[in-house]
Amino acid sequence: MTLDLPLIWALLIALAVFMYVVMDGFDLGVGILFAAVGDREDRNTMVNSIAPVWDGNETWLVLGGGGLFAVFPLAYATLLPAFYMPLTLMLLALVFRGVSFEMRFRSRTAAGQAWWDRAFSWGSYAAAAFQGLCLGAFVQGVKVDGRVYAGGWWDWLSPFSVLTAAALITGYGWLGACWLIWKTEGTLQARVRPLASTLGLATLGFIGAVSLAMLFLSAAFRERWLEFPHAAGAAAVPLLVLLLAWRFRLAQQRREEGTPFLCALGVFLLAYVGLGVSAWPMIVPPTISIWQAAAPPSSQAFLLAGAVVLLPIILCYTAYVYWLFRGKVRAGQGYH
Repeated sequence: MTLDLPLIWALLIALAVFMYVVMDGFDLGVGILFAAVGDREDRNTMVNSIAPVWDGNETWLVLGGGGLFAVFPLAYATLLPAFYMPLTLMLLALVFRGVSFEMRFRSRTAAGQAWWDRAFSWGSYAAAAFQGLCLGAFVQGVKVDGRVYAGGWWDWLSPFSVLTAAALITGYGWLGACWLIWKTEGTLQARVRPLASTLGLATLGFIGAVSLAMLFLSAAFRERWLEFPHAAGAAAVPLLVLLLAWRFRLAQQRREEGTPFLCALGVFLLAYVGLGVSAWPMIVPPTISIWQAAAPPSSQAFLLAGAVVLLPIILCYTAYVYWLFRGKVRAGQGYH
């Protein structure tokens, strides 16, 4: 039996992107929530809750981008010109945020600390916003002439991409709030719990709005979600989202700590699956499929051999770090 290497690599890259979205998503969400938490000690606790893992979370972004470049060079060469500006600004925001992450602990004055706190929050908002703009531009489609990007410099900016940016900022804030419910206690946990409920409701509203807007973007989307037999299978996605929303609400009423975060992760996974159902098998919607964009089979096989070794190492390291720093983060604790 011949292996479908483009399919295997598409799933691996999809896994890397999803891992980045949810793992870097909650630590971006912590920065987004800085605007709602003014107490200096609470902010220190929030940052200490993500300090051991935040930089490792971005490994998945490198893995996804590197895999796209190596295995789907046509897709990389087409998507990069389409998203030059938002991707560059996103990376600058991540750098700015990373610097402020450390500098806020080193500043000796109250004014300096307040500045770096704002920088950390602004960097988190900006990174999430530009990721959302790229997502929206990708979903609405990329103009291609043959094998070359044929769109304009500002095609990534549209009402739909602005909607997805707002949705992602809200969703990351929800993930961050649920993470803090799990990892903190006392007054900080009590403060973010109602925020989690509000942001969760808003995220579900945005998912509904984005899903509805997608039906007007493409006939292919409408066929996948509204016409039999595709609609029969796709209907499981919104039903499971509603089930997780009900479980999240129940967990909040019972004051559970880990379950809200798991429910938020589940909603993100289902939303991601929904996007996959809509776009499949196009890696550059609406014209270039994963098979058309793939590198030669020999290159894919060579790289897959490396991925078989590297991916388990990354997964084991990630699991070990989260296990090592398990438990509550309390005020005054942290490696700083």
